[in-house]
Amino acid sequence: MSALKERITEQVKTSMKARELEKVKVLRNVQSVIKQIEIDRQIELDDAGVLEILQKQLKQRQESLNVFQVNGREDLAQKEQFEIDIINEFMPQQMTDDELAALINQEIVAQRASSMQDMGKVMGALKTKTAGRADPALISQLVKKALVG
Repeated sequence: MSALKERITEQVKTSMKARELEKVKVLRNVQSVIKQIEIDRQIELDDAGVLEILQKQLKQRQESLNVFQVNGREDLAQKEQFEIDIINEFMPQQMTDDELAALINQEIVAQRASSMQDMGKVMGALKTKTAGRADPALISQLVKKALVG
């Protein structure tokens, strides 16, 4: 079992003992998504796979949060924010903008990328190096800017 899945399981147990029912509900939801993907793909996910799922869960909740805030549904927005905060506990520390920019420039040089046609190679290499530590949409935006500008 991956260390990240173990951490989630331990947190479920701790939260149950502390009677934090809302937190248990969120964590069990995450566990069920992980389990469903493992069953569908017939594999055991490693930490990278679990991180990818957590990123998708965060993105979905962030999108919902934005919709709820725009529509003035503060009650639902608070619920989404609560879930985001819980999932973020399992995410690695995010890279700073400077660290990310340096890594992107380093990878562009390493891949000898000079145009937008090389973006796929650069993004593929960065995906593994930034696993869960930076928003893929932000990385894509910065790579485009670096290759065009």
